[in-house]
Amino acid sequence: MHIDSIDLYCLGLPYRSPRSTAVGPLPRLETVLVAMHGDGATGWGEACPGVAPQKGPEWTAGVFSLLRDWLAPAVVDRTVSSGDELTALLGSFHGNRWAKSAIDAAWWDLEARRQNRPLHQLLGGRRDAIEVGPTFDRMDSIDEFLEQLDAAVAEGFDRIKLKFRPGWDLQVVDLARKQCPTQSLHVDCEGGLHLGHQDMLFRLEDFMLSSIEQPLPADDLVGHAMVQESLRTPIVLDESITTLAQAEMALELDSCRGVNLKPGRVGGLTAASAICELCHERCTPCYVGGEPQSAIGNRIAMALASKDGCCWPADFFPSDRELVEDVAEPPLPIRDPSDGRPRIRLSSAPGIGVEPDPKRLDEFCLTRTTVRPV
Repeated sequence: MHIDSIDLYCLGLPYRSPRSTAVGPLPRLETVLVAMHGDGATGWGEACPGVAPQKGPEWTAGVFSLLRDWLAPAVVDRTVSSGDELTALLGSFHGNRWAKSAIDAAWWDLEARRQNRPLHQLLGGRRDAIEVGPTFDRMDSIDEFLEQLDAAVAEGFDRIKLKFRPGWDLQVVDLARKQCPTQSLHVDCEGGLHLGHQDMLFRLEDFMLSSIEQPLPADDLVGHAMVQESLRTPIVLDESITTLAQAEMALELDSCRGVNLKPGRVGGLTAASAICELCHERCTPCYVGGEPQSAIGNRIAMALASKDGCCWPADFFPSDRELVEDVAEPPLPIRDPSDGRPRIRLSSAPGIGVEPDPKRLDEFCLTRTTVRPV
């Protein structure tokens, strides 16, 4: 497939209420969309690493600049026949996996549209509907937390994930378990603990959790192996899994018994698919993690979640509740009449099944550019 040109958009999508972050309240979601044109079709990708280099070394404005100055020019006017070929083409650029993921996802969406196939089928996915679960972070009050937890249970969600933070820890898990005695309860520590917190981790065992996600810092695979050896609760790694090689090392060390897959963190659908297939071979379940992003990124993530290795319900970002307006129709969970659990139905249309509304692209665009052959 010949890549004719690439359009880049840096967007600012207003939140309904400012989102609390480590850099202060954010009034809008800043993200980068990639439109890759070739063979008479257009494929879409997205990268949304955050406004500042805090969760990792990349940030939205930096991703836009890198795509504009280096990655898109390296791809335009080239013929790319596979995701692996695209990965090799971008291999001379070190790191910057979020930026690469947007190019990679756009190529996969373009190829799916060119073949007139849904993206999830091109990726080898076998499911047409993805079970999902909400994530609850720290709130202003316990009453608000319990109200939202009750609402999630009433909506039929079976998997619930809690962020685990100082001041929002064991007491909150205890309340959640009492409120949700039969639901699958996950706790996400986001690398905020260390080996000195073993007693706290042992206390988490009392709540019959489905998993404890990323208890230690991302680079401590050995520490995670030590913790996993002492716990019956499965450890899930998220921030630690950035490459196929890291995933292989984590599985060899028995650092985890589950993996949270995020296409942006690992460099795109090509790498994420390879990690998912590796985990499936090793009988280690995966699930697709959620990030604040537009409907484009959400639909890409749900397509990945259709693969056999993704055995647990996926996270999802409810953009219809969080954003004033999305750039395209977001994928929304609907209760399955067979068991009452909310699932997101995947589109049977080519690619991800939607394209951004041009008027909304214009309305929310902060900056844009087109990369053409020199």
